[in-house]
Amino acid sequence: MALRIALIGNPNSGKTTLFNLLTGENQYVGNWPGVTVEKKEGKLRDKENITITDLPGIYSLSPYSPEEIVARNFLLDENPDVILNIVDGTNLERNLYLTTQLLELGIPVVIAVNMFELVRKRGDKIDFTLLSQRLGCRVIPISAITGEGVNKVADAAILATHESRQVINMHPFCGIVEHALAHIEEAVLKEIPLNLQRWYSIKIFERDMYVLEKLNISKDALNSLETSIREAEKELDDSTEGIIANERYQFIDQIKQGAYQRSAYYDMTPSNKIDKLLTNRFLALPIFALIMFFVYYISISLVGGWTTKWINATLLGKGAYLGSHWIQGLPLVLSNLFTKWNVSAILSDLVIKGILAGCGAVLSFLPQMFTLFVCITFLEDCGYMSRIAFILDKLFRKFGLSGKSFIPFLVASGCGVPGIMATRTIENENDRRLTIITTTFIPCGAKLPMIALISATLFGGSALVALSAYLVGILAIIISGFILKKSKSFSGNVAPFVMELPDYRLPRFLNLWRTVLDRTLSYIKKAGSIILISSILLWLGTKFSGGSNGIAYTPNLALEKSLLGRLASYFLFLFKPLGFGNVRAVIATIMGLIAKEEIVAVFGVLDIANMSMLAGYSFLIFNLLCAPCVAAMAAIKKEMYSWKWTLFAISYQCVFAYCVSLIIFQLGKFYSGARANPLGVTVSAVILGILTYWLSKERNK
Repeated sequence: MALRIALIGNPNSGKTTLFNLLTGENQYVGNWPGVTVEKKEGKLRDKENITITDLPGIYSLSPYSPEEIVARNFLLDENPDVILNIVDGTNLERNLYLTTQLLELGIPVVIAVNMFELVRKRGDKIDFTLLSQRLGCRVIPISAITGEGVNKVADAAILATHESRQVINMHPFCGIVEHALAHIEEAVLKEIPLNLQRWYSIKIFERDMYVLEKLNISKDALNSLETSIREAEKELDDSTEGIIANERYQFIDQIKQGAYQRSAYYDMTPSNKIDKLLTNRFLALPIFALIMFFVYYISISLVGGWTTKWINATLLGKGAYLGSHWIQGLPLVLSNLFTKWNVSAILSDLVIKGILAGCGAVLSFLPQMFTLFVCITFLEDCGYMSRIAFILDKLFRKFGLSGKSFIPFLVASGCGVPGIMATRTIENENDRRLTIITTTFIPCGAKLPMIALISATLFGGSALVALSAYLVGILAIIISGFILKKSKSFSGNVAPFVMELPDYRLPRFLNLWRTVLDRTLSYIKKAGSIILISSILLWLGTKFSGGSNGIAYTPNLALEKSLLGRLASYFLFLFKPLGFGNVRAVIATIMGLIAKEEIVAVFGVLDIANMSMLAGYSFLIFNLLCAPCVAAMAAIKKEMYSWKWTLFAISYQCVFAYCVSLIIFQLGKFYSGARANPLGVTVSAVILGILTYWLSKERNK
């Protein structure tokens, strides 16, 4: 009989490590339907009839993020046979908050208390028998790092699938809340299965919009319920969400009494000692900048840079000598084959100078992408990135940004689409919109090849250029937050931000490898789809011209006379003040709106434009800060719920990018002693003055 186990827990609780131990290599990864949230499933080792679904790491079943929505929809709609809840034993109270909600679903639950090796090392005491009695389900200590207890918890999960479905240990709330919940159950939940009535009543009490829409409760019934809910809020002087959260933590305190005792060692853990340096109020930001410099130095200048040069010279170039053997490059190999097979000149040119040149130019940076993914994943898994959220939270709040905004920014460093979607965790609508507008300022993985191209071609492979691009993105976010918060549309107090700082730990090699591999394959898939099609369209647009005799193919057609070149020529006047008013750079900028990797693909097909270092840096900054790719713009529309706000976001990004690039190029030329345009310098100085004034203006409350 086929069984399904739902694996769920907080972020950084060791859930992924346990999933890998339980499934081994027998797993597959995709996306949940309709969202860019990763879906992992696998078969239990030696149990082909048992499927384990690794749900996203979440802190609660509230619908504030795509991860939370995916997790709770799966538990409610897919009806798993058992929930395997993994809990961080070093932070029991915070982890049990999710557990109390899972126990209300009426699905058998087994709790795996992870990191037990650290619990023992610290000298903490946990009475698992007493904890199991109070929670009403099996509680088993495990160590996903050492493998201790993993087989035992798997057996317990299988055994629990045979248990009846009932709400486990339904802890009572205070009398006022219980009265309101009873009213809700009686009024609108009679048709709901008995084991789910408790959970739905609590969510209705919390005014959960997703639940209210799903149940399709009549307006009269909602008005009746709202009366009793407001009475409870008035009596307890708190919002419904605050009331329920407080009740849950009171219950957790009761559970812990006599069952959990923390040792004094906690205050002197190695993580706390390290944090005294890495989160120091004066040293934290310089250390962060230094670490990011080494990340980009290793990715672009050292390992990634050397391998990229080898690929370009050996595989995508004419080839190279290796010992006594001549290794021919792909263009030469394909050219010889096409000549031998009598392939038409048009098709041969398309494949070699269009598809291979375009996609190859992007994929040649794959070693740099892979190295960057290794570095970033290592920083995430060891716990340092959580510290960066803590460090930058203080900085962001000073400039009017929500501390919760850092999570979307962190996600966007991989891809802007899930970064934009992660803004759902921000309750304040003004803060959420502000975060959506600024999220794509952070250089994503798709922009790395462009950064590497400019760095390698114009700056000798300097890692400082890559680091400056990352810091310019952060600075753009801070300045935009300061500016927009002073307008009426974004005014208001900043929402609070609370997050955990997990202990530092060395990542497991297998987990690190799988995460990096997933990210790399995702990048390759994108290069093999969007970039392939774009490269073909780009080649067609530059090899065909139009005239009185119609559209004609010309092998050595001048770029300016091609269809795409003539189109780009209409926009040259816009970009000349920025220093890159030539056809190649304009085509690259336009194609970058489809996918940022296309900027490199354009220069792969057309050869890189002859730009000065200043013009090249201006080009880099504009394309980093302007409107993102089509997929990210679609995500902005989806999350803004409004064309007006979507157009405002895209317009602001483009105008802001234009102003920054204009200032960089025009004032850069002026201060370098080069012949500058007086009008351009004047306009740049005026824009800089306006920005300075607006930054010094008092913020609206």
